[in-house]
Amino acid sequence: MPKIDTADGPVWQRRRTSKQRLIWFGWLIAVAIAAYAWHLISEKTIWFFVWDAPQQMVDISRRMVPPAWSYMDVLWKPIWDTLNIATIGSMISMAIAIPVAFAAAHNTTPHKLVRAFALLIIVATRSINSLVWALLLVVIVGPGVLAGTLAIGIRSIGGCAKLLYESIEEINQTQVEAIEATGASPAQKMIYGVLPQVLPTFAGVGVFRWDVNVRGSTILGIVGAGGIGVQLNGSINTLAWTQVSMILLVILVAVILSEWISAKVRHAII
Repeated sequence: MPKIDTADGPVWQRRRTSKQRLIWFGWLIAVAIAAYAWHLISEKTIWFFVWDAPQQMVDISRRMVPPAWSYMDVLWKPIWDTLNIATIGSMISMAIAIPVAFAAAHNTTPHKLVRAFALLIIVATRSINSLVWALLLVVIVGPGVLAGTLAIGIRSIGGCAKLLYESIEEINQTQVEAIEATGASPAQKMIYGVLPQVLPTFAGVGVFRWDVNVRGSTILGIVGAGGIGVQLNGSINTLAWTQVSMILLVILVAVILSEWISAKVRHAII
């Protein structure tokens, strides 16, 4: 029974038979889709490995202890490359995302066609995962840090630009109109009316995206895009589990530090 809020309190009304049947039919379709999806998954699953997974996990966990502390000498450069990939990639994405955001916001775009093109850029860059971008860029520019940096940068454009243009659309238009009433040029309206309202958001989005990119850049080396993922992939392939645990520990520390720095910077800005 649907509930309708009135001045005298909630009133319950019985659904019509046709509407109730339509709701049940919708639930039936949803259950059928879920059952079919489960059938497809189970059909391609080797259940022997699934039942054996807990035992394998325990065995690998034992082999990971203790971590290979001496392997840390090899990891300094890869983790530095990972941080550089995240940092430079974030800078590239913000440099492109800011003009794209102004072109996408309905109150700052110069033309509807420009806005449509900007929205297309946002959707296109957000719809492809950074790992897929890395796969493509490794083929185009070769394996290494450059491919990883470009992958992180391209993937982050859409995410940053979406948050930025939404912030631009939510500004207080009264301030812009007041500056416009003084006879200000479009550039002056942008500098004195729009930018002061959105700069804190821009800074916060940039720092937040850098934090996300630190995590994302740790796995790009698996496809040859540089960073600590190269060592992780090599250690897994050679079954060097003590090295794997050391790499995972380093990644955990790097992510915690990036989270702490990001939180401190956002708190200082906001």
